[in-house]
Amino acid sequence: MATGLSEVDNMKTWPDLYLPTLDSNDFPTLKLKDSNSGDLKAIMGDSFKMYVCGITPYDATHLGHAATYLSFDLINRYKRLSGSKVSFVENITDIDDPLFERANRDKIDWQFLANAQIDLYKSDMTALRILPPTNFAKVTDSIDIIEKFIQKLSHNGQLYEISGDHYFSVEPFLEKLPLQVDAAISIFAERGGDPTRAGKKHPLDPVIWLANRNNEPGWQSNLGFGRPGWHVECTAIACEFLDDKNSDPIIDLQGGGSDLIFPHHFMSAQIVKAAYGRDFAKYFVHAAMIGLDGEKMSKSKGNLVFVSKLLEAKVDPMAIRWALLKGHYQEDRAWSNELLKTADLEINQIRRSLSQSEVSDSTELVSGLIFDISNNLDTPSALKRLLDWSRKSDNNGDVNQTGLVSRAIDSLLGLAL
Repeated sequence: MATGLSEVDNMKTWPDLYLPTLDSNDFPTLKLKDSNSGDLKAIMGDSFKMYVCGITPYDATHLGHAATYLSFDLINRYKRLSGSKVSFVENITDIDDPLFERANRDKIDWQFLANAQIDLYKSDMTALRILPPTNFAKVTDSIDIIEKFIQKLSHNGQLYEISGDHYFSVEPFLEKLPLQVDAAISIFAERGGDPTRAGKKHPLDPVIWLANRNNEPGWQSNLGFGRPGWHVECTAIACEFLDDKNSDPIIDLQGGGSDLIFPHHFMSAQIVKAAYGRDFAKYFVHAAMIGLDGEKMSKSKGNLVFVSKLLEAKVDPMAIRWALLKGHYQEDRAWSNELLKTADLEINQIRRSLSQSEVSDSTELVSGLIFDISNNLDTPSALKRLLDWSRKSDNNGDVNQTGLVSRAIDSLLGLAL
């Protein structure tokens, strides 16, 4: 398997966590709803290769980020607990217009801003008990990897140039476009695309390499001095660390927030197909959006809730995790102070039970939690099951099994209570 550049391979993640084993031989096959087909699919295999798109570090980790990375943390945990060898790669898009814009606005160095936000992200992930990826790659550390990947596209005749910018010709790969072309063009424009640029072969062609302009950061390459485009960064990094040169598809799961379904993950898949003649991912899985007070949470609305701010306010990180687990990961849902207050009450209920010397029999509870997570990460059912057990234990404790429950909710749900 390709190993990549040493500075990418050795980039520090956040501290790893001990994953308690469970004394259970009955781990049902994990089933997840695939975003492309809409079907519930069995996630098979003794090895599991997962790529999840990371943050653009121009701002702190908000609850939408947290909900997304928590979802894929549950997948990582379950696959590992059920005996799979997991290879999990996550990138950091530390080259992007919003990063440069904020750095210019605040009159600070863009690399200083990016590194500060990456450090904050790591501390947020640590507090929320998210297992770190196997490889954690910054785009700025991966330019050579990305350039090598782009050369494959160029060699295959898939690139063309407009005024020093290089575009990928996507039209031969539009058979699997998940929506009507007009709708796709509209979304493409909203999410960083330039469908109306003169000289493009097709409005949906994404830029692969941007020629340097406005004194932005740039790198020398065979395509000139500039920087890579968004869609090729993820594909190059994923293939560098996860491609065994034979598998088709190359990886098992491509993941991220639902706002990445199109164009980012669609374009990623087509770019890989053009470069290697193989499919990119067997499954495409996406986490839904988090809203606040009835509105989508977004930077433009100014209504982001940041994990670090909650932690600064002494909010229990396990209450944050519990509150996010209360909703299903593939359903858009709202965040509120009431949700957080309820989460705090409920985790204290569980803590009281775990402090007892005797509780209600927990064997069925643990097997039920395993089933819930295997069933498309049904965390609402898992938390309800746990609360029902706890309330029953208040009046009917007769076995010493608190250690069993503690290990189960730690390993399956990431809740250290």
